[in-house]
Amino acid sequence: MREQGERDAGFPPPYGRSVTVAPALLAALAGLGAGASLIIAIGAQNTFVLRQGLRREHVVAVVLVCTLSDVALISAGVAGLGALVAALPLVVTVIRYAGALFLAGYAVLAARRAIRPDRLRADIGGAPVSRRSTVLTALALTWLNPHVYLDTVLLLGGISAAYGAERAAFSVGAALASAVWFAGLGFGARLLAPVFARPAAWRVLDGVIALVMLALAVTLVLGA
Repeated sequence: MREQGERDAGFPPPYGRSVTVAPALLAALAGLGAGASLIIAIGAQNTFVLRQGLRREHVVAVVLVCTLSDVALISAGVAGLGALVAALPLVVTVIRYAGALFLAGYAVLAARRAIRPDRLRADIGGAPVSRRSTVLTALALTWLNPHVYLDTVLLLGGISAAYGAERAAFSVGAALASAVWFAGLGFGARLLAPVFARPAAWRVLDGVIALVMLALAVTLVLGA
């Protein structure tokens, strides 16, 4: 009688019964974890977002470009574009060398900023750059980087296949990971502002950026 009364009163079922988690929620959590594990690493996108966050320059635009690009690529991978890209090695090769050339050029610019401290201003870390130029750079660092396709289109697209009808939920979780990460990196960078109040700190950052970009360019040329 007590159990019947609890059900009638709207109480939860007795302790000890198993609780079923919605498959869509499990798929979304899996996408969140997979997306976070792939995006949280030192790379072209992240170093650029960090630098713009430290400069407090066009942060919203950069975060939106990187996030929306990841959403588009993740959606394409989940939709099956990864298999198509894998079947067209010529496309991957063209993107690889174009990306390597761009990254090498960006590395040279970062190295020049690091070597010539007179070009730096402690308050913003360099001369202002237009929003258009910043957005184009963010787009290039995203869409000309084959590693982005490997992570979002091929890897996440392949993992999502295991979730069948819940692939859309998986893609939502992965996209959420990108949005949270880029927003945190871009807007949270200002917490490091006291450290980068000195020109020497900007020289170190640009030196690290130059090495990262150059290493990525060499990796792409070698086909690793």
